Amino acid sequence: MAAAVVVAAVLVQAAAPAGATTYTVGAPEGLWDMETDYAEWVARRTFHPGDKITFTYSRELHDVVEVTKAGYDACSNANNISAFRSGNDAVALAAVGTRYFLCGLTGHCDSGMKIRIDVVAHAAAASGPAPAPSTSASPPAITAAGNVNLGRTLGIVIVLLHALVPLW
Repeated sequence: MAAAVVVAAVLVQAAAPAGATTYTVGAPEGLWDMETDYAEWVARRTFHPGDKITFTYSRELHDVVEVTKAGYDACSNANNISAFRSGNDAVALAAVGTRYFLCGLTGHCDSGMKIRIDVVAHAAAASGPAPAPSTSASPPAITAAGNVNLGRTLGIVIVLLHALVPLW
């Protein structure tokens, strides 16, 4: 039973997207408020599947509503996709595409409290077909991300060995 739990934990960790980032909307200069320039904030970031965005705000003063493009353009939350009101809402960006969010309180969206998030594919996935294998005898280059993944894999193997050895 313990080995099954360890194996499940390892599989969950291995399935997590490498390099996923969590962004706090408006940070570091602001938060989800009426002072932040969200177009400027978004322009300085690139969002990928697996990333998360967190909206931090006073729940007495604001909320977060995910809307369609039409709702975004009209500053209308009438036919929202989802609504958040905790004051610390995390939204997973699971797939490539555009997501639209606004504050549903009267006048806030019209005052600029809305954000468009374009989620784009990672560069390696978007570059097209893989290049043909090299015929040279040189070993493949290992990137910093490769070193992290290799270290994680070795750590997983060591944990599995420690968990399984007492069972034999």
